[in-house]
Amino acid sequence: MKKKDEKTGMAGIERILGGFGEILTKLEELAEKGEELKRTGQITWKSGSEEIKGVCGFSIKTGLGGKELRVEPFGNIKKDRESGQTVVEEFREPVVDVFEERDHILVVAEIPGIGVEDIRLEARDDVLEITAEKGPKRYRKEILLPRACPREKMSMTCNNGILEIRCEF
Repeated sequence: MKKKDEKTGMAGIERILGGFGEILTKLEELAEKGEELKRTGQITWKSGSEEIKGVCGFSIKTGLGGKELRVEPFGNIKKDRESGQTVVEEFREPVVDVFEERDHILVVAEIPGIGVEDIRLEARDDVLEITAEKGPKRYRKEILLPRACPREKMSMTCNNGILEIRCEF
């Protein structure tokens, strides 16, 4: 009986290591091309009479030639800092890209089902907080900007769930 368990354990380790190998190969391809890899998933379960939906995912981005590798998690499934338990927050964390241009910063966020009238922006030094709510869709994200940007220098548009925030220098 013990030998069977040992074989199963080794096979599991081999599958995990094989999976890491596939991830590393994909990261090398991304680095060479300067591309992005994004995966997302949704979990639904019942808690009493309430249905709870959890969304999680990640985005791996590389600059051309492998520069600036970033892994950004998103979703509403988080680990509670105090208890260490996994919790589903009532707000989803959208996928966000930040581009520093010559005369402005451009923030692009994916917030499906939201219009410009449903969005609130708050700027504190170099931190931008986006909050958006419309019916059951609720999003929140804090973004560290490359430099401080006062709220009065920001403009935004939202089209088909793609929010663009432009901050002039």
